[in-house]
Amino acid sequence: MDALLEVKSLSVDYEAMDGAVHAVKSVDLTLHRGEVLGLAGESGCGKSTLAFAIARLLRPPAMITSGQVIYYPDPEKETPPALLDRLDANNGIDIMKLSMAQLRSFRWKELAVVFQSAMNALNPVLSIGDQIIDVLHTHWPGKGKDYYHKRAVELLDLVGIAADRLRSYPHELSGGMRQRVAIAIALALRPELIIMDEPTTALDVVVQREILDLIAGLCREFNTALIFITHDLSLLLELSDRIAIMYAGNIVEQATSEQLYRQPRHPYSYGLLNAFPTLHGPRLQMIGIPGSPPDLRAMPTGCAFHPRCPMAFEACRGVVPPLEPSGPTEQLVACHLYNPRFLNQPPSTAQIARSYSELAERKRRR
Repeated sequence: MDALLEVKSLSVDYEAMDGAVHAVKSVDLTLHRGEVLGLAGESGCGKSTLAFAIARLLRPPAMITSGQVIYYPDPEKETPPALLDRLDANNGIDIMKLSMAQLRSFRWKELAVVFQSAMNALNPVLSIGDQIIDVLHTHWPGKGKDYYHKRAVELLDLVGIAADRLRSYPHELSGGMRQRVAIAIALALRPELIIMDEPTTALDVVVQREILDLIAGLCREFNTALIFITHDLSLLLELSDRIAIMYAGNIVEQATSEQLYRQPRHPYSYGLLNAFPTLHGPRLQMIGIPGSPPDLRAMPTGCAFHPRCPMAFEACRGVVPPLEPSGPTEQLVACHLYNPRFLNQPPSTAQIARSYSELAERKRRR
């Protein structure tokens, strides 16, 4: 697949009274055209900060301190005139170098965002139709009222909402319908990439399933690339082509959904996978991940996960592991367990499971 977006050594800090908080640290990531990429991790691990940095939506005290985000427009589509002078020799656009006027042209046409709370994202004093038409009128001026109304009806139909809801206000819609409207607005200008920041968090499980099925279907229909952010890894296993696991501002594992489900490499990934119960099979004791994520103002030396890791050894306490291949597949992991300099034989998934079980047993006996 062709690359749509390349994130290169991207770092983000939050300025504080007692120094900078390093929220995202030299992240490298590639998203392909039409691909669904999941970002998972506990709260505070940097998922939303990374996504908002890609879209240049961060505000002070957040600051992008280094890195590039290269976007490659579809060569078969017309590039917005305001962006033509930003194309490099490889037909890429560095989003970090766009002016505010160029960003206005870039957003919604090339990249759209669906925020976590649709009720807060939608304007409470404007009808749903006005909000959809406002996007269309701003970026596609001069089309005429009939065109805008027809397009708004088409967008609502795409997400399964009746046309008569164009006159409704956000408070008159259910949570699931508001989220569908937010998705419709994101799709209004047919962008190549959509970022969704935990769009199903506040919804019940039945509506979650409907929204996920809707998202998956729309991405397939329009070949739209998607970055889907959530702390619930079980959702990503069904929706995503690839998954990146974040911890303390770093990506600690990248793999296809099947690879991550069948054989998670990083102990943190295994802990996340086993932090929710199965619906079928025998009842099993939930183990979970001990402890809490580190304070980003006082990070542990070496691997940031080692104070919570049941398989940590001496190298983990002093050396930061790089993100690199863990075997013949393209599965990437930042863990010394797979570095032949430290261990001759990498652990199996069963060994990681036993380590967590032994840790849980020791905690139970205390």
